[in-house]
Amino acid sequence: MTGVDAAERGEELVRLAGVHFGYDHHAVLRGVDLSVCERDFIGVVGPSGSGKTTLLRLLLGTNKPQHGSITRKPGVAVGYVPQLETVNWNFPVTVAECVLMARKQRGLPWPSRTDKADIAAVLDRLGIGHLANRHIRELSGGQQQRMFIARALLRRPRLLLMDEPTSGVDVASRHDMLHLLTDLHAEGVAILITTHDLNGVASHLPRLVAVHGRIVAEGTPREVITPPVLEETFGAPMQVLEHLGMPVVLDVEGNLTRSGSS
Repeated sequence: MTGVDAAERGEELVRLAGVHFGYDHHAVLRGVDLSVCERDFIGVVGPSGSGKTTLLRLLLGTNKPQHGSITRKPGVAVGYVPQLETVNWNFPVTVAECVLMARKQRGLPWPSRTDKADIAAVLDRLGIGHLANRHIRELSGGQQQRMFIARALLRRPRLLLMDEPTSGVDVASRHDMLHLLTDLHAEGVAILITTHDLNGVASHLPRLVAVHGRIVAEGTPREVITPPVLEETFGAPMQVLEHLGMPVVLDVEGNLTRSGSS
């Protein structure tokens, strides 16, 4: 994937202007200016507690800014995929029932014929149609992620927000996830994900945003994955090499690094 310049990003879907947000008088994000456009594929990187998940919630609308403003294009559907570790996997629900939750607002306690067809189609598209009647705790990490993506896609979103989508999955599942997201992006879905995986995920994305209580830097991986930006973002010196045209991050001792999670 290659970087996308401002002229090619398309119509603006969401804009944050001077946004401040905190919990219990503790500031988490300060003075955030960020826009997400219809052709964006953005990775948000930063250490634990830096405000990545809070930023997603502001974009989603579940958090409201305490200062500043958020402007959304009217009628834009947004899909959200949470971190797997935040889910109660013992909740008595099947894969198909979990996906159906995306349409519970229509008020009926049972799926319509259209619901069933749409659920089957989206599960088949993601390669987990055979798991529709399986309990959610019986899935692998990669299958669990695909289930939540299916639930998000049932809303036919123009913007997909994902919190650490490759956390807790193996290398093969991470590779498959990146291919899936690339395909969705090519079909016209704007995507914004948080990730702690600088080498396995972030370096492959068209645009990055480094966050640590504020926007430290944004741009292509070459512009963001640099020693000064990483040190300011993660609070520790990191070395950056180039391999096959992509930046590779090493820690201060010269080891491959995977920076801390959300």
